[in-house]
Amino acid sequence: MTRPAPMPSGEAGDAVRSVRDQRAELPLYVNRIKVYPRKVAGAFRRIKWIVLALCLGLYYVVPWLRWDRGPGAPDQAVLLDLPGRRGYFLWIEIWPQEVYFITGLLILGAIGLFFVTAYFGRLWCGYACPQTVWTDLFMLVERWIEGDRNARIKLDKAPWGLAKAARKVAKHAAWVVIAAATGGAWVFYFADAPTTLVEIFSGSASVAIYVFVGMFTAATYTFAGWAREQVCTYMCPWPRFQAAMFDEHSFIVSYRRWRGEPRGKHKAGSSWDGRGDCVDCGGCVAVCPTGIDIRDGQQLECIGCGLCIDACDEVMDKVGRQRGLIAFDTLAAQQAAISGQPYRHPWIRPRPMIYLAIMVVVAAVMVTALALRGDTELHVLRDRAPLFVTLSDGSIRNGYTIKILNKARADRDYTLTVDGLAGAALTVVGAATHAPAARVSLVARPDSVATYRVYVAAPKAAQDSVAITFRLSGAARGAAASQASSFVSPKR
Repeated sequence: MTRPAPMPSGEAGDAVRSVRDQRAELPLYVNRIKVYPRKVAGAFRRIKWIVLALCLGLYYVVPWLRWDRGPGAPDQAVLLDLPGRRGYFLWIEIWPQEVYFITGLLILGAIGLFFVTAYFGRLWCGYACPQTVWTDLFMLVERWIEGDRNARIKLDKAPWGLAKAARKVAKHAAWVVIAAATGGAWVFYFADAPTTLVEIFSGSASVAIYVFVGMFTAATYTFAGWAREQVCTYMCPWPRFQAAMFDEHSFIVSYRRWRGEPRGKHKAGSSWDGRGDCVDCGGCVAVCPTGIDIRDGQQLECIGCGLCIDACDEVMDKVGRQRGLIAFDTLAAQQAAISGQPYRHPWIRPRPMIYLAIMVVVAAVMVTALALRGDTELHVLRDRAPLFVTLSDGSIRNGYTIKILNKARADRDYTLTVDGLAGAALTVVGAATHAPAARVSLVARPDSVATYRVYVAAPKAAQDSVAITFRLSGAARGAAASQASSFVSPKR
C-alpha cells in the first residue's frame, strides 16, 4: 500500500498525519498510536456534558438517598444487601426467589439498546456508556492540568524535568482520586453508604470492602486513564455486532461525500466552483476521541459521539458554507440526495417495532407480576423417609416441613388447612397443644421465614397417593398462599 499524499501543515494537518498517515503502512502488530483529542464546542459537545453530569450525579448520589421502610429495615433507597439476601429499590423489596425481576430489567435494557441502535446508531456508546462517561471526565481533568491538544503533544515530547513531572504527577493523582471515588461509590450500593464510608477511612472495614474498592479503583484508572479508545475498539463486543441492528434508515455519523468532494484547501475570496465544501482542515480528526477520520466512511472505532460534527460546523461557519457536511444521516437519505430524489424517513419499520413489542410485553409481565405478588409465600416439603406411618387406630400419618415466607414488616398470624383429603387432622410439632385439628394456627416473624413440622393424619385412603393442597390464610391483605402436595397411603 502506498502512503497517501502529504497532509496540510498546522495543528489540523498534524492530526490527520498522526493518525491516517501513520496507519497507512502499519504491520499486523504495532504499539498504540496515542490519540490527543482537541477541545471542541458545539451542540453535541453540550449534550455530552449534560449526559455526563446526569450519569455521574446519579452514580455518586443514589447510594446516599434514604427511604424509610420501618423499624429493622435498611433505610438506603437503593441497596443490594447480599448478606441479607435482599434487593431494595425505593418501595420495592426483591427476595432471592424473585430474581426474575432482575432478569426482566436486563432484558429490557438489552432490547432497549437494540431499539435505540436501530434508529440512532451507537448513541449509547457515544453518550451514556460508562467507559465514555469516565473517559470524558478523565480527559477533562487532563486538559485542565496539561492543556489542550498541542500543549499535551508538546509536553509528551519534551524531556523530563521538574515542570513536566509536576504536571504528570498532578494529573495521575487526580485520576486516582476520581477512580477511588468511583470504586467506593460502587461498594456503597452493596452496603450502607454512611456506615461504610466511616469504616473505610477509620480502617475498620472488612477486607472484602478494601479489596473490591481497590479492584474498581484500578479498573477505572486503567480503562478511563490509559486504555481509553482501546476498550471500545478491542475489548467491547458491542461494535462487532451492532451493525446487525443497522439498516439503510439508521441515523449514524456520516460524511456527506457527495457534497464535500473533491476536497482541498480554500482561500478566502476564491470560487467554490468545481470543488466540494470540505477544505481538508482535519478538524474532524483532531477532535475524535478514537482518532479516526470520519471521511473514510463508517468504521468500527466510531462511537457516534458527533464531536466531528461540531468541529466541521465550526469550520463551515468560518468559510461561509452551509452546516451539515458531517451530520447524523442515513444511507438512504444520502443515496436520495445523490440521485436528486425526495426522501421521507420511515420511522415505523419492522425491526424497531419488533424490539418495541418485546419491550412492551416484558414490561407488562413485570408490572403485572409486581402488582399481583403477595406478602406471603408457602413452601411444603413432604417427608421421604418414612413415606407414611400407620397409627394404632389404623389411620395414616404423613410428615411435612412447612416454610412460611412473611415479607411484611410485622408479625403475621396464619391459619393452615388441607383441602382434598377427607377427615384430615393436622398437628404442629412443638405447639402448645398436640391435639389434631382440621386447622392449626401458625405465626411468622416480620421479614423472615418461619419453619414448622406438621403431621397430617387421615383414614386410610382408597388410592396409594392423594393430591392435596395446603392453604394458608390470614387477616392481613396479601397474607394468603397455597401449595400443592400429596398424601401417601399403603398400597392396597
